[in-house]
Amino acid sequence: MSGRASPPRRDTSSAWHETGPGRTVRGDREDAAVVDETRSERTARLLVARLDAVARVATQLRHAEAERLVELASVATMRAVALEMIHEERADQIWRDAHVRHPQLPQPARLALPQRLAA
Repeated sequence: MSGRASPPRRDTSSAWHETGPGRTVRGDREDAAVVDETRSERTARLLVARLDAVARVATQLRHAEAERLVELASVATMRAVALEMIHEERADQIWRDAHVRHPQLPQPARLALPQRLAA
């Protein structure tokens, strides 16, 4: 340690909650749309990464274990669609692309959404 004292920490707990001229948590609806699109793209990237990871390990697992990982990824995808974090068409395209890149990836069974998620 250099013996220098750390600068005192400022309390920033209310920094994101202050409102007033030039200070808002989230601006207009346009900003909300940008946040939604960013969230959707992040969700898509995470789904692609998850499917690629499952495909990499699928050949080293018993078939039942690989199918279980695919089932879990499928359920996560359906929940993301139900929560409107990603559009269903985009999710379907990601799954199709994953099967083109990784033919060894087991096909997911089509599961019905639970009623509370489907609404």
